[in-house]
Amino acid sequence: MNADIGILLLRVVIGLLIAAHGLQKISFRLGGSGLQGGIREFRADGFRGGASTALAAGLGQLGSGLFLASGLLTPLAGMAAIGVMTVALTVKAANGLWVQHDGYEYPLVLITIAGALSLTGPGALSVDALLGIDLLPLWVGILTTLVGAASGLIVRVLLHTAPVNRPDQRHI
Repeated sequence: MNADIGILLLRVVIGLLIAAHGLQKISFRLGGSGLQGGIREFRADGFRGGASTALAAGLGQLGSGLFLASGLLTPLAGMAAIGVMTVALTVKAANGLWVQHDGYEYPLVLITIAGALSLTGPGALSVDALLGIDLLPLWVGILTTLVGAASGLIVRVLLHTAPVNRPDQRHI
């Protein structure tokens, strides 16, 4: 039971942080700059797509975070979180690891936790457990983790052009 409580704590905190971050990208909630701010952020980072890119990222973070927090379809939620955070990691990679230099430390932590949750499952205190789908084979977690990372890299290749120089680059 201690492991289930630990996984619950991890899922809820990380899931809600990811969800809140997505909400910021598409609204004025929690200090967000609205959808137009999300569009500006992605364009400044060198991404094409405008509203569709910002909406996909914001809704991907919002949905995957809420699903992780509740423990619903956990490997798929982890896959989506890993995908959007892999894109963030690639944006910040040139700045090095550490977050105080706008590095990729935070996206890497979120990717690692989402991957771990995909591998371990959501624990007994989850919607998946209530539905009887919490004990999936290890290969499901491995597959969703790899597909999540690959999807983020594919998005980067397909939608990225070149970043626009701007003074404030402190976002994920």
